[in-house]
Amino acid sequence: MTKAKEKKVVTEKQEKVVIDKEEKVIAEEEEIKKLPKDESEEVKASEEKKDEDNQKYIRLMAEFQNYKKRVDKEKKDTYAFANEKIVTELLDVIDNFERGLDTECDNKNFFEGMKLIFEQFKGVLVKEGLEEIEALGQEFNTTYHNALMMQDSEEHKSGEIISVMQKGYKLKNKVIRPAMVIVAN
Repeated sequence: MTKAKEKKVVTEKQEKVVIDKEEKVIAEEEEIKKLPKDESEEVKASEEKKDEDNQKYIRLMAEFQNYKKRVDKEKKDTYAFANEKIVTELLDVIDNFERGLDTECDNKNFFEGMKLIFEQFKGVLVKEGLEEIEALGQEFNTTYHNALMMQDSEEHKSGEIISVMQKGYKLKNKVIRPAMVIVAN
């Protein structure tokens, strides 16, 4: 075949492919036009359902994220205050130790040994987050103090704590036992 004939054959094949594609597009457009209105409404309904489902999914994901945050916070709180009960019970032991150390003892070595044990014991609790609430000489605060009684005093201003009957404590900034105090009137 000559080059001219080859070009003519190739061109005719390309024209045939283009015509076939055009005929397909026209046929598809006609099929779409032939579709009943009910199907186009079905498509709209389907798209609306899809949008609605997407919104539900987004809300569900947001709820799940909030749930995860809440559970994480509860878990941290549980770990932070897991020792609260035992520490609260040990406060009576601290009180008794302090009363014992306030009494006189003939045996100085025994007294010093008990004092060292008490300091070590208290150090362990402080390391876990136990903190004594300052009370003596402070302004009365219902968050940290329980007033056992009011007492007239010329030396102290009204509302000032003049005596501590029982020490108060916080565990990781949470009051686990308020201080029992006498307040100036």
